[in-house]
Amino acid sequence: MSSHPTDKRTTVPSILARKGGRPIVALTAYSALTARMVDAHADVILVGDSLAMVEHGMDSTLGLTLDVMILHGRSVMRGARKALVVVDMPFGSYEESREQAFRNAARLLGETGCTAVKLEGGVGMADTIAFLTARGIPVMAHIGLTPQSVMTIGGFRTQGRQEADWPAIEADAAAVAEAGAFSVVLEGLVEPLAAKITGAVPIPTIGIGASAQCDGQILVLEDMLGFSPRVPRFVRRFGGLGEAADKAIAEYARAVADRSFPGAAEVYSMKA
Repeated sequence: MSSHPTDKRTTVPSILARKGGRPIVALTAYSALTARMVDAHADVILVGDSLAMVEHGMDSTLGLTLDVMILHGRSVMRGARKALVVVDMPFGSYEESREQAFRNAARLLGETGCTAVKLEGGVGMADTIAFLTARGIPVMAHIGLTPQSVMTIGGFRTQGRQEADWPAIEADAAAVAEAGAFSVVLEGLVEPLAAKITGAVPIPTIGIGASAQCDGQILVLEDMLGFSPRVPRFVRRFGGLGEAADKAIAEYARAVADRSFPGAAEVYSMKA
C-alpha cells in the first residue's frame, strides 16, 4: 500500500467536472507493473474483478474474495501515482445489506489506499450507494450488462436492443446518480440508449461496449494489448503483445535448447 505525497492524484471532484468535457481515459490494472504503465496515460485505473478470468483463470468473476481484491489493490497503489484508483467490490461483499457494504468498502479503502469502490446494480443498489457516499466512501456505479449478475440475465448479452427495455435501464442510471455515485459505467448498451443516458444524468458515464457517446471509456488492459485470445466485439486491439511475448518465449526456449543462452556476455568469469 502506498501513496506518493509528492504527486498530485486525480480526485473525485475533478472526474465529476469532466462531465460533457474532455473524455475520461480509464483502464484496468491488477499489479504494480501494469499500473505504472497505465498511470502515465489514464485518468482512472480500475482494479476490476475481471482479474478473476485474466489473472486467475476463473470462468467468471463470482469466485473472487475481498482479500484477493485487497491484495491486487495494494499492488496497483504501489505503481499508480496520479490516476484515481477504483477497486471493484466482489460478488457477495455488498449485496446482503448496506451495513455489510460499508464494512467491506471501508476495508478496501483502508487496506489499499484507493480512492473509490465500484459496485454493480441500479435501482436495487441505490440505497446502498447513498449509505456509502453519506459516510465518505466515493462510489462508481455500474449498470447495463453486469457480469456479477450474468446467471440472472442469461449470459453476456447486449442490453437495450428492444426499446421496451430502455425505461428500466434509464431508471437505474437516474437512481445511482441521485444516490450520489460520482460516475457510472455503462456496459454492453446499444449506442442510442447510452447516448440518451449520458445526456440525461449529471454524472460522467464511462462506456465499455456502449459507444463513443459516453463521457469516457474503459477497457480491460490485457484485451486491448492483445494478450487475450478471444475478446468481445467492443474491444479494439491497440497492440499485439500476446504474439510478441509468444515469439520471445519461443526464442528463449530455442536458445536454452541449443545452449546458445547463456552466452559469454551473460556469465560471470573468475577474477584475474
